[in-house]
Amino acid sequence: MNFEIERKFLLRNDGWRDEVISVERLRDGLVGEFEGGKIRVRLAESYASLAIKSPASGLARREFEYRIPRSDAEFLLATMGGDLIVEKLRYRVFHVGFEWSVDIYEKQLAGIAIAEIELDRADREFPLPPWAGREVTDDPRFRKRNMMMLARVSAAPLTIDQLLGVSVRENV
Repeated sequence: MNFEIERKFLLRNDGWRDEVISVERLRDGLVGEFEGGKIRVRLAESYASLAIKSPASGLARREFEYRIPRSDAEFLLATMGGDLIVEKLRYRVFHVGFEWSVDIYEKQLAGIAIAEIELDRADREFPLPPWAGREVTDDPRFRKRNMMMLARVSAAPLTIDQLLGVSVRENV
């Protein structure tokens, strides 16, 4: 079984741009939720996928991700994604032997940028890049669902400052 173990950080500066190896535009939509788990559809420039994620247990959760036809992903996003679809540019960044993803959100989340690192085990040590700032892995304000729900009530794109100034329950 596959496990997803990821850590999320805010960005201090744009230093990560010097270490970019690729970039891809993504559309992610939450199409189902169950007892703390979720089903996500992703439409990227190079692929489409369906992911089923179990509730998190510490830093880890079980994740099952499957490639699906683009037409299926487009249909699922259009009919089941509702207003919980996020658009972002995902930059792949290598820093001291570790691969990071830097997500620069667009549209209603245009003020949000987050760096993520996926690990093979929860206790894996890694060097924190100088461009990585405050860790937000366990901060519910930085879960996509909560960010989208907060953006809905905002007249302008959501910013990090607005997000940090809001207290959010586990699921808004």
